[in-house]
Amino acid sequence: MMRLGQLFGSTFRQWLEYFGFKYGKATVAVPPHNTSQNCSNCGEKVFKSLSTRTHVCPHCGYVEDRDINAAINILKKGLSTVGHTGTHAWGEIPSGLVGYVLPS
Repeated sequence: MMRLGQLFGSTFRQWLEYFGFKYGKATVAVPPHNTSQNCSNCGEKVFKSLSTRTHVCPHCGYVEDRDINAAINILKKGLSTVGHTGTHAWGEIPSGLVGYVLPS
């Protein structure tokens, strides 16, 4: 049985891929693990509860909103796959590209 979060996550990803395709933008799925825990400045893991909204790194002193820190980490993960054709974070073909022949 599919969990509700998986259903919405899948639908959200399909919409992102659809609009990326429609507007000619690349979409890259990245694993979300530790994106809000890792410091986007130095890479060290900074454990925090969900109620902690500000990322404060004791290792390098970097201070940022938790969501912005996570967004920077997600962007870095996505950009690290640029140029790696056929790389998909979850191992499957993006749903918006099923049936399309991708140029190499």
